[in-house]
Amino acid sequence: MADVPKREVENVEFVFEVMGSPGEGIDAVDLGDALRALNLNPTLALIEKLGGTKKRNEKKIKLDEFLPIYSQVKKEKEQGCYEDFIECLKLYDKEENGTMLLAELQHALLALGESLDDEQVETLFADCMDPEDDEGFIPYSQ
Repeated sequence: MADVPKREVENVEFVFEVMGSPGEGIDAVDLGDALRALNLNPTLALIEKLGGTKKRNEKKIKLDEFLPIYSQVKKEKEQGCYEDFIECLKLYDKEENGTMLLAELQHALLALGESLDDEQVETLFADCMDPEDDEGFIPYSQ
């Protein structure tokens, strides 16, 4: 078994209870979501490399297969954290007052890195963002 502490194994088992079905495991399309639920930030490329699929019901991942994946992703050095994200957003804060243009954030999410599509960005903004002010600015640090 992978070098995963007992407490973390319990967390993984809980995620499997929520996301999977007993005895079958989780669908490989949910691999990234399962890892993110465990406070990891794998890239889409890494998820695909580790066995994630794009279509549901192509493959199942059992707990004993997942633990080494979890352990490997946990050791990855290329993971950003909340503080890293805030530092990046500060680059767009021209007035250094904790706000940025919503349009600039939208552009970054649609065009840079592992880009999102329009629908994902709209859902993200609706669920997580304060409305923009009259000048198009939003607070980014909450």
